[in-house]
Amino acid sequence: MQAFEARPNTGVLFSVKAKKHPKAPDYTGNILIDVNSLKINNGQAEVRIAGWKKISKGGITFLSLSIDTYQPNEASPGAAPTTKEVDNDIF
Repeated sequence: MQAFEARPNTGVLFSVKAKKHPKAPDYTGNILIDVNSLKINNGQAEVRIAGWKKISKGGITFLSLSIDTYQPNEASPGAAPTTKEVDNDIF
């Protein structure tokens, strides 16, 4: 399997094939966050995360992730803000 090289504000989650105990995570992976692109207030940043189910060239299903600065949608209260889809064809 090829190593994943994240672009800023993107990442991946892969299914854990053999959990060592019941509380172990079902998915693990990495995300590269460009902290300079975030609005940080008191050491915290709220981000919007989006995921796309993809299949690698090797047949492995994974989630491709993208984050963006959280922006409340003022036109429609309670509506989820949009995140630009990033095409992460990584394999």
